[in-house]
Amino acid sequence: MTRSIRTLQKIVHAINSATDLSTALNRLVLDIHEALGVDVCSIYINDKANKHYILMATRGLNPDAVGVVTIGYNEGLVGLVGERSEPLNIEFASSHPRFKFIPESGEEHYHSFVGIPVIQHGDLLAVLVVQQVSPRRFDDQDIAFLTTLAALIAGNIAYARARGEIDSLMTDLGQSGGLYRGIAGAPGLCIGTGVVTYPQTDINSVPDRAIEDVESEVRRFREAIDAVVEELGVMRTQLIDSLPEADRLLFDAYALIAKDEELIDHTLEKIRAGNWAQGALRDTIQWYAGQFEAMDNAYMSERADDIRNIGRRILAYLQKEVQSQRSYPANTILIAENLSPLDLAVVRTECLAGVVSGHGSAYSHLSILAHALNIPAVTGFSRQLPLSRLDGKTLVMDGYKGYIHVSPNNIEMQEYEEMVQGEQALAQHLRTLRDKPATTTDGLRMHLYTNSGLLSGHTMANDVGTEGIGLYRTELPFMSKDSFPGEDEQYDLYRAVLQAYAPLPVTLRTLDIGGDKILPYFPISEPNPFLGWRGIRVSLDHPELFLTQVRAMLRASEGLDNLKIMLPMISGVDEIDRSLALIKRAHKELIEEGLRVAFPETGTMIEVPSTVYQIPAIAKRMDFLSIGSNDLVQYLLAIDRNNELVAALFDPLHPSVLEALWQISTAARRARIPLSICGEAAGDPAFAIMLIAMQFDSLSLSAGDLPRIKWVIRSFSHDEASQLWKKARRLEQAREIREMLHAELESHGLKQLLGPD
Repeated sequence: MTRSIRTLQKIVHAINSATDLSTALNRLVLDIHEALGVDVCSIYINDKANKHYILMATRGLNPDAVGVVTIGYNEGLVGLVGERSEPLNIEFASSHPRFKFIPESGEEHYHSFVGIPVIQHGDLLAVLVVQQVSPRRFDDQDIAFLTTLAALIAGNIAYARARGEIDSLMTDLGQSGGLYRGIAGAPGLCIGTGVVTYPQTDINSVPDRAIEDVESEVRRFREAIDAVVEELGVMRTQLIDSLPEADRLLFDAYALIAKDEELIDHTLEKIRAGNWAQGALRDTIQWYAGQFEAMDNAYMSERADDIRNIGRRILAYLQKEVQSQRSYPANTILIAENLSPLDLAVVRTECLAGVVSGHGSAYSHLSILAHALNIPAVTGFSRQLPLSRLDGKTLVMDGYKGYIHVSPNNIEMQEYEEMVQGEQALAQHLRTLRDKPATTTDGLRMHLYTNSGLLSGHTMANDVGTEGIGLYRTELPFMSKDSFPGEDEQYDLYRAVLQAYAPLPVTLRTLDIGGDKILPYFPISEPNPFLGWRGIRVSLDHPELFLTQVRAMLRASEGLDNLKIMLPMISGVDEIDRSLALIKRAHKELIEEGLRVAFPETGTMIEVPSTVYQIPAIAKRMDFLSIGSNDLVQYLLAIDRNNELVAALFDPLHPSVLEALWQISTAARRARIPLSICGEAAGDPAFAIMLIAMQFDSLSLSAGDLPRIKWVIRSFSHDEASQLWKKARRLEQAREIREMLHAELESHGLKQLLGPD
């Protein structure tokens, strides 16, 4: 049989449509058995706890061996595949020195052997094996087919492991609980109740929810079915004069799908098992659509979309009453596959304890906002953990290390409660530092400012003793509108911010859109947005927008004189010269209009690598520099900071990043120009030690991070930090540098800043 893309898609669709791991694996070995025409196909799951591989599904071996046969890590050909993490293709398996005969498997008749590792993100999940009676060496096409399939199914197996189905072929997450690791987004520890939020029309994101009144839920579902069938009939009647009979039959077909007994019975079965109607419908539609997608007939496989369309219409009726009933308990841990900062706005701040997102990283806007709110955030769980199953569950979040613990037992809960008490004691200690300066033990003064722009209020920044605003992100008001805000509207916003902090300085960054910050009314479509039209490039191409914003900023500063303007995404001095010319033009216009506006200090962000080598030229034109570490690290390491697949590689303590920072700080001191850093890395206690060594003049952080970093600065001397920087320069890996700095933090009594053990 030809191993075409269609064959691969069919197998993957069949696995995706399976209702449990056992069904998925059995379908997998059957389809491979048929596609390759082999005598045996088996899959062995990696059981890390017991350090062996267990036969979980087979087509050709003794079926009674499933769940019984195990092979140690250092045993047999399966163990060898695991050791090497590469395919093994053997013509005479029994002659290989690592061959291990297992009588109960019934494999004594098979000579040829191919083993393929199933790996996701470097983690060996399983070994896929095919065997044949006749001795043969499988060709490259066969190996390529199996290798591709192994890569495609890795996510399914990882997801099943997260659900607990590896240990038990059908284990409910809510009962078994478990510890799961994502990506640390914002530090902190909390205990709370999971609340899943999801798009009301996205059936795949619907969470599970337990019900008490089964018959009421059954009635809701049947009423939704009746409403959809009636709606389809009305639509058919309305179009009777507009569509030919053949096209009108589509509505009849949809009605038949909605009334299908198998669809209804399958959903009712799920409801009577204790799930609410929406969750039961989700399972049914996913299963039903998967059955059609797995069919060889193209026409029939396309009917999966019809199934999903009907599912969405039924869901819409079920959701009508839910939308107005959502409540958020105390200590809410908000959960979604793709949680955005705007989702947090619907939860009262006093109720929000933490956030969990399937997608995102430590440098996503969600994590930045969590830092500002001083709540833990953990991201990057997509396809690792069924987030929809966490609704209503008791959760423990560790934002330091990126863990969540689902439904901990009483003993575990007692331990976590003690840890939370430790967090509260830490917070109390940090509050005592509010009015103390950020000065090292040998007298080096560093100024601590806060980042803002994602929050409407300023209370928290003042509560932590900020010395001003080091970065105000002006793009959020643009992102929340349906058109560009005018000069007066921007003036009102900037005036309120400048007044709130006067006489402390406020640094307003000019519009920084593009990349991952898109205006709904000004779409930018390009193949590589982070290397494209963003930041100052947009502003200079639209001077009318730039002048309007700068005029609003300057007008807002009248009589306050605490405004500083910062330019984003600068890549060369030409952009600075053009920007300054426009700022001077706006200032001149306002003076001519009779306003008494002082010309503000102007600065630029150092976030594009080209500027690292132009500090002397930039310093001639600017009043201050501020390193945007989020983007600078992203560009230096060629890592998309919002991509959870590579998030673990994004580390500001990478030796190359530290060398770039040293070069910038050295050049800035020579040019006698103030240097700040305003990225999220500034809130990392270990990274802060390096900033002390490099004598940064100021740091701009999220309000939640400011007290932590002040404690670090007040606990180290500049001389100590300098010696640690010398040691760091001799190390070659970020991991080694971080371990050294964490040890120093612990030796200085700051272990609490690293989170609980």
